[in-house]
Amino acid sequence: MILEPLSFTADGTSPGGLPGPLLTELTALYASNHEFFALSGDFPDAHHINAEQVATALADELSQPGAEVLLGRSEGRLIGVVVTLAHHPDPADPDPWIGLLLVDARVQRTGLGRQLATTTEERLRSMGRTAVRLAVLDNNPKGLAFWTALGYELLDHREDTQLGRRCAVLRKPL
Repeated sequence: MILEPLSFTADGTSPGGLPGPLLTELTALYASNHEFFALSGDFPDAHHINAEQVATALADELSQPGAEVLLGRSEGRLIGVVVTLAHHPDPADPDPWIGLLLVDARVQRTGLGRQLATTTEERLRSMGRTAVRLAVLDNNPKGLAFWTALGYELLDHREDTQLGRRCAVLRKPL
């Protein structure tokens, strides 16, 4: 598993400054996860996610202070996206956050999601971080099962800072 940071260019190669082939890959990955996006409400129509929406969503993620978008590749193929935040907006929270871990639906349940999460944790550990947090939507029991199977423990239930959705907040020591 290779994680590579996503960066936007200003050369106008596609909406949002992403190279056309990469934006095509990312759009296919996002579109394959219509079940998740139907739960999250992040897109107006989870069954019709387009390139411009994906480019905008990624640009919005990267506009957050300390945010990083990582592309997960296995055997040269884009299999996932991870969004991390160096710090939560709450100054009392010392841990970095995984804001999103999205695996291509065509390869889910093959161990690649676990590998992507583990590689992300190793990256954070190598940066000197001692724990990581994330939030799982309360209406996403599959997501909660995934993260708890990886050793994340429930800390709290609260609303997310963007859309006010109820979430379980989880933490894992690194």
